[in-house]
Amino acid sequence: MQIDNNTVVQQLRTVKDPNSGRDLISARMVEDLRIEGDNVFFSIVLKHNDQNIKSSLNFACISAITEIYPQANVHPHIKIKSDNIPENDSILPQVKNIIAVASGKGGVGKSTISVNLAVALAGLGYKTGLVDADLYGPSIPTMLGVQGQRPKVEMLYGKHKIVPIEAHGLSVMSIGFIVEPEQAVVLRGPRLAGLLRQFLQDCLWPELDFLIIDLPPGTGDVQLTLVQTVPVTGAVMVTTPQEVAVSDAVKAMNMFLLPNVNVPILGVVENMSWFTPEELPDNKYYLFGQGGGVKLASMGDTRVLGQVPLVQSVREGGDTGAPVAEDEHHILFPVFRQMAEQVVEAIEYRNTHYNPTRIVQMQE
Repeated sequence: MQIDNNTVVQQLRTVKDPNSGRDLISARMVEDLRIEGDNVFFSIVLKHNDQNIKSSLNFACISAITEIYPQANVHPHIKIKSDNIPENDSILPQVKNIIAVASGKGGVGKSTISVNLAVALAGLGYKTGLVDADLYGPSIPTMLGVQGQRPKVEMLYGKHKIVPIEAHGLSVMSIGFIVEPEQAVVLRGPRLAGLLRQFLQDCLWPELDFLIIDLPPGTGDVQLTLVQTVPVTGAVMVTTPQEVAVSDAVKAMNMFLLPNVNVPILGVVENMSWFTPEELPDNKYYLFGQGGGVKLASMGDTRVLGQVPLVQSVREGGDTGAPVAEDEHHILFPVFRQMAEQVVEAIEYRNTHYNPTRIVQMQE
């Protein structure tokens, strides 16, 4: 049987990249494919010289091709391109933009903003993922209605890889999928850091336009681990209008702006800007004061991405796993849709006018 080039390519699509889980063809890891009689020659491009992965990929490619063409002499050549890789090469090459959603204090509705922003981005047609990095208080499984679900684990070249859970058009990972809802998460800093790295490095994230990272409040171990592990495209700061929230949020914002961190601030979301009864949508009651979002944005030389009123059904949607950002009839649907559009615009401006973020090299 004559060996067909297209059939060989299709067989190589069954072999997965050990880092992203994508097939070798989609990951553009196959080069110089040529067929000479029963001989099949090609190069497998790797970024790191891992002997175990090299051997596994060799056998996997040979097995995939000889399954269809038993007479084939398959000659894969491993090509290491580490010399040409920037020092800051991302462990998530399939993710175009990583967005940190951060706050200075708890209770400002950061997870609500993260969930509805992610859902709104997916509603605009973008491939979106969400990491619940608030490891002590994981609330995203409840907000997306997937509490109690457990992620699948795949064995890929001898390593266990976690498959994110799909919900509301998102790929999602949370410690809430691993521990019981009532179980207390008691972890010291190094273990917190290890869990976040596992969510980033050991998950089979698909190709994504945006990966939203819902951070815990403050400037602790999780924030430092994030900027040391992946190049964060930008940060969205969440605050409420009152002064105490702004004074805490500016500290969290200034962490991203430190010279050795240098993560651009995409903008500010002011949550609970006013209270609006759904039956009286034109009424506004400023329970927490006014102007906090504008003040914080001014401090960070950035923009206000949106003001989100305090509406009872937003809380109800979070409790029942029905994000209001996907309900076209909800009073806040246009608010979250416009916020997502503002974030996309801010990302495009950031990527056009600023150099790519570098992974932070911290001195202990």
